[in-house]
Amino acid sequence: MKVPVQSIALMVLICFVLSEPELLSGAQQTPISERILVSNARTSLGTQANLTASVRAGDLNADGNVDVVVANGRHWPQQNFIFLNQGNARFNQVWLLGANHSTSYASEIADMDGDGDLDVVVGNDMAPNLLFLNNGRAEFQKGVPFGNVSSVRSLTLCDLDSDGDVDVLVTCRGRQNYYCLNDGKANLGTPHPFGEQTDSTIDVVVADLNRDGFNDLVLANRDHQQNFVLLNDGKLGFGQKIPFGTGRDETRSVAVGDLNGDGHLDLALANIGEPNQILFGNGEGGFSNSKLFNDFRNSSYAVAVADMNQDQIPDLVFANAGQPNTMYLNQGDGTRYAVSQFGLPEARTYGLVVEDFNEDDFPDVLTANSNGLNWVYLNRAKRNIKK
Repeated sequence: MKVPVQSIALMVLICFVLSEPELLSGAQQTPISERILVSNARTSLGTQANLTASVRAGDLNADGNVDVVVANGRHWPQQNFIFLNQGNARFNQVWLLGANHSTSYASEIADMDGDGDLDVVVGNDMAPNLLFLNNGRAEFQKGVPFGNVSSVRSLTLCDLDSDGDVDVLVTCRGRQNYYCLNDGKANLGTPHPFGEQTDSTIDVVVADLNRDGFNDLVLANRDHQQNFVLLNDGKLGFGQKIPFGTGRDETRSVAVGDLNGDGHLDLALANIGEPNQILFGNGEGGFSNSKLFNDFRNSSYAVAVADMNQDQIPDLVFANAGQPNTMYLNQGDGTRYAVSQFGLPEARTYGLVVEDFNEDDFPDVLTANSNGLNWVYLNRAKRNIKK
């Protein structure tokens, strides 16, 4: 059942921190296709400052516009929401997702039951995870519990067993990670463990890193633990492990893409208390070399790979806490980037999603802010750049 939530328009224009793009490594060269991310009072998601940990986007009501699911609470129960896009990134309708407040850390969107519309999966901290099925109009049935109650930090949706439906991987900080296989009708079966029982995994990405046709798992671990690639043996066995990072990292997020154009998948790591990093893949599940983005202590909570300037080269966007968020425009080889900042430096951005919310063919960025408003940052061309 849909439940409207009243919200009032903000009456003042809010200016966010924007920086001139700087070229990281090779500053004598001119950045290509410069873009900036901008926002104003009309692009906030409502007026409530919740403990948002996750935002995800998809066309939930099949009207051609990209809508948003917001997961709130983290350790404290709060209401989750659906924001319906009226077009041009105007989110003028807000519906409740679920009747009860939850300690939600994660939300993901996919067609779980194969009926052609997008459903919502919510991961909760020390409370049941819930699957909400869509009737095609962004009206969701009561959430169905799945998996184990645990210290859930993220969900990853993918066809893990290559049977044509969407499965769910659940990461749990300091507890056993697990996955649930879908029977094609949104029945998520018995949890199967992966990784070590005490892994402090915050994020997992699924990708075929060694090009053997099977989906491997990339684990981002916190609490000074080793990060790992878990290679798939073709039978959903993940016993072969390839370490990456320093061995004592605080990695909160990982994203995968071919950043240097060599045909191998690379990793971008969002770290806390240490530099963010790129690891360049060797095509066998390991890594040939790496690049640090800087030499200072970041507080990065999420990273996404997307072609932000539509030059057919993948770029990077980092969500940061206590410092501005950053967009890195790849200059072609994965080692040189034009860097610009966006967002309030005091915000605690736990996550982000990259989507074209206003249908101008350039991806925009929506941030998930804890104890602050969530914002859509529109992707614009940089004008009158000072040389």
